[in-house]
Amino acid sequence: MTQHYDLIIIGTGAGGGTLAYALAATGKRILILERGGYLPREKDNWNPEAIFQDHKYQTQEQWLDRDNQVFSPEAFYNVGGNTKVYGAALQRMREEDFGELQHYDGVSPAWEISYSEFEPYYLRAESLYKIHGIRGEDPTEPPASAEYPFKPLHHEPRIQQITDGLENLGLHPFHLTLALNRDEDYPAQRPCIRCDTCDPYPCLVNAKCDAQVTCVDPALQHRNVELLINTRVTKLITDASGTRVTAVEAEKEGEIIKFTADTFVVSCGAINSAVLLLKSKSDRHPNGLANSSGMVGRNLMLHNHSALIAVADQPNDTIFQKTLGVNDFYFQGPNQNYPLGQIQLTGKAKWNRLKAFMPDSVPQSSLEYIAKHSVDWWLTTEDLPRWENCVTVNSEGKIKVDYQANNLKPHQDLIDIWTNYLRKLDFFLFFAKKMPIEVGWHQAGTCRFGSDPTKNVLDLNCRTHDVENLYVVDGSFFPAMGAVNPTLTIIANALRVADHFKNQ
Repeated sequence: MTQHYDLIIIGTGAGGGTLAYALAATGKRILILERGGYLPREKDNWNPEAIFQDHKYQTQEQWLDRDNQVFSPEAFYNVGGNTKVYGAALQRMREEDFGELQHYDGVSPAWEISYSEFEPYYLRAESLYKIHGIRGEDPTEPPASAEYPFKPLHHEPRIQQITDGLENLGLHPFHLTLALNRDEDYPAQRPCIRCDTCDPYPCLVNAKCDAQVTCVDPALQHRNVELLINTRVTKLITDASGTRVTAVEAEKEGEIIKFTADTFVVSCGAINSAVLLLKSKSDRHPNGLANSSGMVGRNLMLHNHSALIAVADQPNDTIFQKTLGVNDFYFQGPNQNYPLGQIQLTGKAKWNRLKAFMPDSVPQSSLEYIAKHSVDWWLTTEDLPRWENCVTVNSEGKIKVDYQANNLKPHQDLIDIWTNYLRKLDFFLFFAKKMPIEVGWHQAGTCRFGSDPTKNVLDLNCRTHDVENLYVVDGSFFPAMGAVNPTLTIIANALRVADHFKNQ
């Protein structure tokens, strides 16, 4: 079975889904291939036992870590990719993140594209994904050419109380910038009901601005755009010269299907995009497709993440908790002259989620008490690109994530500093857990972009240096990613690459 298209996009997440949306109106014949299906809308979307104990929507794949130990990644293969379960807290990288930054553990390298070049695309991304927020609250906020498209989601009483307390301590808490379909001024036009199952649950009412709802579904309203689900691309095939991809080979319901196109875009996420290129090796590309630099799969970044559960005597009756962020320590701490990172609230933890943070001996009744009295935080610190942190494929075809965390002292500093501030607000019991390798939500760096083909996989338009009609449009292109969720930058970059296609 062979069909020809102008453009084939592999993957429907923040990169591939946004690119398809941005190009849908061009009239180009576009085929989107997605290895999974539509995530079902059902009661279990909001069932904490199904999410945290049963891992119902998570892939059953098994990967290997650096010691060849098997683990199951918290990855989601469905239309919309990982955005179907993301927390929807989307922020721009700071302007300084685009330049070279000295960290405790080394240097975060500069991008070859400046923040000012990205700014118009950030603005479009914020409009497309319906970001709620207030300019000027965050002391590290980069310059912006317009206000956020929607007002922020207000704090509930307990969170407002904490906000006031932090301000009294001299900090600058800000309303978290959220990608949700909710307009506070127009009640009839707000599917979001401010429930307690936003992060990291799928949204039963489709109010989360994920890549499926925001981009893929609208793109499919155009007759020139097609989507094939449950279709796993296994290989990219080149012509005899190795300079052009001519076809993708895919598996669907046990059948091998081949599709041809003029241009191909890989948008499988930083780990799986690297894997697909490595598995597409040939005589012309013996080390993997587009890998003459040897950099495919290298420089993997995942961020250093910790959850911090803070308990007080006062109950926390908040329903929609994820409305507050703090960046006062993003670039330095009270006694640290190096960047620490970001602090934000997570969705309200239920006992089912807390079970993963506690010893097995802790009874459910204690977990329920903690959940009733806790305020739940997520702390993120930048990890630095390292050549030895890499994605490979072993002789049996298994994915290996050979990753050693770095820049860990600033992360612990941030936990300690934040714990001390919370103690001043009458929190007395703390549970901190650093996320293990299974939590690969912020993947980046495996096919980084840059003008030098000996050091980078992609050029500055995210086209591979080695193959003239092959692009990678997801988190793979990052040379460094600051300490904010990379999703908004992935979206903005997809819009930027779409403009490149339109201008060709």
